[in-house]
Amino acid sequence: MISPLAYIDPTAKIGRNVEIGPFCFIDKNVVIGDDNILMPHVNVLYGSRIGNGNHIHSGAVIGGIPQDLKFIGEDTTAEIGDNNHIRENVTINRGTASKNKTVVGSNNLLMESLHIAHDCVIGNSCILGNSTKLGGEVVVDDYATISAGVLIHQFCHIGGYVMIQGGSGVSQDVPPFIMAGRNPLTYMGINIVRLRRENFAPETIEIIHDVYRTIYQNGLNVSQAINTLKENPTSENPEIKYIIDFISNSERGIIRVR
Repeated sequence: MISPLAYIDPTAKIGRNVEIGPFCFIDKNVVIGDDNILMPHVNVLYGSRIGNGNHIHSGAVIGGIPQDLKFIGEDTTAEIGDNNHIRENVTINRGTASKNKTVVGSNNLLMESLHIAHDCVIGNSCILGNSTKLGGEVVVDDYATISAGVLIHQFCHIGGYVMIQGGSGVSQDVPPFIMAGRNPLTYMGINIVRLRRENFAPETIEIIHDVYRTIYQNGLNVSQAINTLKENPTSENPEIKYIIDFISNSERGIIRVR
């Protein structure tokens, strides 16, 4: 299952039933779990931690040194969960002293030539498109879909169940459950197709829709909208609480209607 043309450092820990193709490079201080497939020319570098059942395609580089001038060689990690499809030429840098690790969850599709920079945190069941680039310390919540060629500024937070249009530039936080597109990036409605696919109840979808009418269509500023939502009886609904907490904790501000 391991090609004689691959290089594996003697100290690397490799699980059971792992396929490692020719010309792969497995560095020291690397842990690879069970049932992984590494196709030819995959590089798994110092500090990488890979879970189980991942399929990593040719040219991917896991655990590369951060592209951050503040990085001075600190001992950090790049941590990958389970059952991810990591396509050709994806690069995932390890962390810096800021967060100490870059994290990718489980069941994600990371498409060709995607870049995930230092200290990012990617949730579960996300789709990140071809040639999309994430700056340092970006957070992407579960079930987000980010289309091809999207550029995401460092420190942005992408909410769960969002859909971001291909070719977009993201410089502010994108709240959960919505579609966002155009340049500058703007709110384009709720992501109703994804919500239905994930079996959200119709009444929950309507409540989410009402929340975003309050935020984006009632002529209120963000603080006024949040105060109005907190006074609503639905504010303890888990989805609505998620929206309120997301916006209340936003450091870069949320995208607006333009």
